[in-house]
Amino acid sequence: MHKFRALRTSIAVLGALLVAVPAAAAPPAPLTIPAPTGKLYVGTKTFHLVDQARVDPWVPESGARQLMVTMFYPAWRALGAPHPYMTAGEARLFLDWLGASEVPAEQVAQTKSRAWVNAPAAGGSFPLIVLSPGFSYTRSTLTGLAEELASRGYVIALIGHNYESYGTEFPDGHVTTCVACGTANSVQITTVRTADVGFVINRLIGPDPVWPQGLNIIDTKRIGMAGHSIGGNSASQVMLNDRRVLAGINMDGTFFAPIPATGFTKPFLLLGNGDGHVPGGHEPSWDRDYPRLAGWKRWITFKKSDHASFTDLTVLTDQLGLSEPGGLEGARGLALTRTYVRAFFDQHLLGQPRPVLNGPTPENPEADFWF
Repeated sequence: MHKFRALRTSIAVLGALLVAVPAAAAPPAPLTIPAPTGKLYVGTKTFHLVDQARVDPWVPESGARQLMVTMFYPAWRALGAPHPYMTAGEARLFLDWLGASEVPAEQVAQTKSRAWVNAPAAGGSFPLIVLSPGFSYTRSTLTGLAEELASRGYVIALIGHNYESYGTEFPDGHVTTCVACGTANSVQITTVRTADVGFVINRLIGPDPVWPQGLNIIDTKRIGMAGHSIGGNSASQVMLNDRRVLAGINMDGTFFAPIPATGFTKPFLLLGNGDGHVPGGHEPSWDRDYPRLAGWKRWITFKKSDHASFTDLTVLTDQLGLSEPGGLEGARGLALTRTYVRAFFDQHLLGQPRPVLNGPTPENPEADFWF
């Protein structure tokens, strides 16, 4: 009887303690990127590439130019681990760059992906598209676009240009930051990126491929490129210098390195924000260079969009409560970007006409065309 009373007393004391101690705060919900809309699963592989022919232009003492490149590709099955959006180290630097150091780095690093690491590739041959992020942006911020294109039947090479982003982590754990920020000449950045892209294409489809299995699924005769910000300027320069790249897109990027007055005839798309990149807006390089595009071309802007609307950045800041009010919602900006980028490459790499490129549509009232 005494033992029973003692047990009841112990339970009562424990209950009181449980009531007195506040419950641990629930971990923050992981962020998400809208799922891709294609029917194919998405696989991913990441490579650390070293260009022994070049010394790094930003940190020469580091030796040869090093790049982190993430491939996204059509997969046969959703097998393997989910693709990590960023490492924790990259996420911490990303949040510091945003001025949001109070946000847990893990919340961003664990952003839900729809790609599967080392998933078996789907059968078939698919065009290759190179993606180049904006200056100071990490390559992760183009994940939503890369996953969409891969789900629609493209192989994507998403390049991390070393020392040009707020954070790039390498397999040995060391993290580099944006050494070039604030000091680099914009034309020099474009020149460096042009060389980076050529090197990556060589390593994918050249005589010493870093991913031999990739040659089974990459259609080496159908290569395109899209870039955000200075990555978009780089797309035009790559097309001028590399005959393998057949079609390109500049997403909200200034033409620091101008298109020559002689122009070029390859198809090219300009996607811009609805303020500075309208004709006669704050971006005179588009007014100057658009007439120099002598082949198929379009100039499209999105109402209420800003510089980040073509990336995952606004998708993430919307969920973190960090976005400016009144702008284009991040998920909608990504959806529009996916629509027009996908349509452009369908038409010019696959030969499948896409009427959405011919003018405004009721489904996309935010899109303005400037022919």
